[in-house]
Amino acid sequence: MKTLALSITRSATRRAKQRGATSVEFALVCAILFTLLIGICEFGRVLFYWNTASEAVRLGARTAVVCDADATVVKTRIQSLLPLLASSKVNVAYVPSGCDSDPSTARNSCTMVTVSVTNLSVQTMIPFVPLTLSMPPLTTTLPRESLASATGGTVCQ
Repeated sequence: MKTLALSITRSATRRAKQRGATSVEFALVCAILFTLLIGICEFGRVLFYWNTASEAVRLGARTAVVCDADATVVKTRIQSLLPLLASSKVNVAYVPSGCDSDPSTARNSCTMVTVSVTNLSVQTMIPFVPLTLSMPPLTTTLPRESLASATGGTVCQ
């Protein structure tokens, strides 16, 4: 009888010592899990901006070769797709150099256009760790299709 009472007392003491251990383990696991979840979400958001910037550069180059649009229109079009991009970070260059300067020829002598975005950075929203990630330069070069003839249609709007 005495051993049974001693066994029950030891079991109760052991349980009392373990009380709260589950909560501590849960807190440790949750901290690691939430850190991973936030990291995965932020990585996806940065990749979204990278993909959007790549598509914006392609759209700008396509607008430059199809429409009768100067660099200002191309930059505005790119910024409408990616608002965090400053106009100074977008470069539109025609080949041969200077072919777009004469308004009477309206880029008729241009053979190619290159649109590039440089120094684009995205700030993460991770709590307590403000990171700014820089993206690599993005460039698209397209040959002339009709650099002076198209003024309408959905591509040029």
